[in-house]
Amino acid sequence: MDVRDKIFIGGEWVPSKGSGTIEVINSATEEVMGTIPDGSPEDVDLAARAAADAFYGWSTTAVEERAKTLSRISEAIAARTDDIAALITREVGMPLTLSSMIQVGLPMMSFVNAASLLPQVQWEETIGNSLIVREPIGVVGAITPWNYPLHQIAAKLAAALGAGCTVVLKPSEVAPLNAFVLMEILQEVDLPPGVVNMVSGTGPVVGEAIASHPLVDMVSFTGSTRAGKRVMRLASDTVKRVALELGGKSANIILEDADLQTAVTTGVTMAYMNSGQTCSAHTRMIVPRSRLGEVEEIAAQTAETFTTGDPFDPTIRLGPLVSATQRERVRGYIRKGEEEGATLLTGGAEAPVGLDKGYFVRPTVFSNVDQHMTIAQEEIFGPVLSIEPADSEEDAVRIANDTIYGLAGAVWAGDKDHAIAVARRMRTGQVDVNGGGFNVLSPFGGYKQSGNGRELGKYGIEEFLELKGLQL
Repeated sequence: MDVRDKIFIGGEWVPSKGSGTIEVINSATEEVMGTIPDGSPEDVDLAARAAADAFYGWSTTAVEERAKTLSRISEAIAARTDDIAALITREVGMPLTLSSMIQVGLPMMSFVNAASLLPQVQWEETIGNSLIVREPIGVVGAITPWNYPLHQIAAKLAAALGAGCTVVLKPSEVAPLNAFVLMEILQEVDLPPGVVNMVSGTGPVVGEAIASHPLVDMVSFTGSTRAGKRVMRLASDTVKRVALELGGKSANIILEDADLQTAVTTGVTMAYMNSGQTCSAHTRMIVPRSRLGEVEEIAAQTAETFTTGDPFDPTIRLGPLVSATQRERVRGYIRKGEEEGATLLTGGAEAPVGLDKGYFVRPTVFSNVDQHMTIAQEEIFGPVLSIEPADSEEDAVRIANDTIYGLAGAVWAGDKDHAIAVARRMRTGQVDVNGGGFNVLSPFGGYKQSGNGRELGKYGIEEFLELKGLQL
């Protein structure tokens, strides 16, 4: 049991003003693995005041010193890789073999990349008789999700701290323990008191208090589109800047001349990453109707290689979902797909054989999915792939763009230039072309109801900067 009975404000661990606790559940065993304080608006007020008090000192710290601090944080995370990876595997369910690389590796890179990019920011420039300066926006409220918990925290903190901002953090109450470890690391590297503050608790209480607090100058939120809309409404009362990274229903367009075996097997893998609990997962595979039978065979065979079970077992490729609520939600979507007439190729709503405990869902593939079906339009957040046949390239692009989302996507074609031309027509924030890999220096964010603003690389730092013109 990892019992956490304090929150982090002003550089110290202090008791919460809230009276309750929240249990943290091991997603593979359904057992309680820890508890955290159920924070209150009073805690948020204290945290925001601490961040505001610390802002002047941190914002005027030399850029070189801020970069050194970010590098030290990365090194301290690296020193605890094994422990943090195992902790997140218990919280979220990602197989341990991937957790070290993704759930810990990406946060390390966020801090070290921000450190290296700070000298490249054009902090000042002269235009005519004006000196244009870029300054930190102020106190940032960071509200983060459970699926890549430390990565999402690091993406916001590294950029905000590098820009010179101070932070009030609310980690997800579903997978929060890794955030407590990060606060310990911030103490180890002697981050000045109040520069980062953390209040644990629920979204409707702590999250809403952050979004509406008058001392918070900006909110950076990652989560569901529904919750993002609520954050935006609350923030509007004080005209805060709001950066949102929300849901997705990303399309993987496979064209007639693509290498089908590679495109489909990679596509299934991209749909099932982190048991499908990835906002940018390629959950819709759009394929030529003439090749539907071939695609179905490859996709079903690939899905069945995703062995499900104990995420600490190195032979397992698919761990559990994060919670009982999430498991039932995903099973409900699978049943809905069958009810609406999609063809179930493999998987289904039943529990995997031999896995009566843990929040496990079978890796599932549907075919003959019509664009108007629920499973083609709504974010499922589980290991469920929809194959949608298209009658032409034009039809494929139309289907790809026909959702409220626009976070990610992919295109496969025999000719790279052809693939790029199709990618340019997709209304989405990033597109993998013929299997192009994730780039932590590239901007990450979405179009439409997938959000606004960008994280990662220099673009993430720029989100936390204001522009000022000095007329000379």
